Amino acid sequence: MKVTGIVAEYNPFHNGHKTMVEKCRANGADRVVAVMSGNFVQRGSVAIMDKRSRTAAALQSGVDLVVELPVPWATASAEQFAYGGISVLDDLGCVDTVSFGAECSDRDLLMEAAKAVQDPAVDERIRQELDGGVSYPVARALAVQSKYGDTIAEVLDQPNNILAVEYLKAMQKRGSAMKVEPIARVGGVHDSATPSGEYASASSLRIMLERGDPHAFQYMPPASADEFRRQKSIGRAPVTVDESERAILSRLRLLSKEEIAAAPDIAEGLENRIYNAIQSATSLEELYTIVKTKRYTHSRIRRIVTALYLGLSTEDRKMEVPYVRVLGFTDAGRDILKAAKDAATVPVVTKTAQISELSADAQHVFDLECKATDLYNLCTPRILPCGTEFSDEIVLL
Repeated sequence: MKVTGIVAEYNPFHNGHKTMVEKCRANGADRVVAVMSGNFVQRGSVAIMDKRSRTAAALQSGVDLVVELPVPWATASAEQFAYGGISVLDDLGCVDTVSFGAECSDRDLLMEAAKAVQDPAVDERIRQELDGGVSYPVARALAVQSKYGDTIAEVLDQPNNILAVEYLKAMQKRGSAMKVEPIARVGGVHDSATPSGEYASASSLRIMLERGDPHAFQYMPPASADEFRRQKSIGRAPVTVDESERAILSRLRLLSKEEIAAAPDIAEGLENRIYNAIQSATSLEELYTIVKTKRYTHSRIRRIVTALYLGLSTEDRKMEVPYVRVLGFTDAGRDILKAAKDAATVPVVTKTAQISELSADAQHVFDLECKATDLYNLCTPRILPCGTEFSDEIVLL
């Protein structure tokens, strides 16, 4: 049995994701497992549908098993997001291949790029570029270009390539035996506002879904579209951070500089800039704009604000992912879980009651997950109570 793993957000699950799963099958996958972000995602915001709804959409559209990428890694930088995702797949112990979509499907070229960004000489050049005031992504691209040339540098100029390189780095760091299977990305460019044929980017779909534009559904598999309609009918979608803007701003206004300094991705006195911005900002967008500089990108600031709101610390991302938590599976997905029963290197959690029997780190991460979901439930059109991490069940198909 060949098991292929995918790291994803499925925010929402769209035609491009379905095509990706089909290509995994065409490449010989007997079973497909996706490690998926929970209710908060890597861009530093909420998912448009809760994780169990997105799990149901994925399972009905070709995925066999969905497991969760815990919130400390789901809301992190590309490097930490990728490391968390690869860790979960690797820890299952039965995943043969990692597949990912990228603008470049040349495995050797991606491997060269991964080697380049880990070169100590490149790292030193990055520091020099950062001293010039540019953002980290720009600094890294310039540093790689200076030593490895335009071809490798151009690989790092595309968002999905960057994630692909981070997946490769994570696998090397862990000494993983999983194979790599890059797949050429289809449709428009990442975050494109313009659909291309039957494909539309997740960001453009979210905009359409938030506006109530029915054209969004033509770019989603029927099961995903139906799941969104169902969630909307009961007041659980679309989920937007706007619903909690006052709650987020109020939480931020209670923080001291020392508490801000303890958040992930804070460096070089950035806590002072954020603290001062909090005092004057009357909206999240205003806050992002005040803090943003050439060096600190909009996305990085959003992730920091999300971490502050959720109470995440730098230490939370230094630990290893302590468990694999199952969100849902099909009959075929049972085969993966059976294989993982003997092969997994961390506990595989199918019931929340199991958490109390696990390590202190595992209990801490799950507590962060519960708190994140309780805050997520304030972002839904119909406010939901606390405790849904315990009441919502695994999705079984």
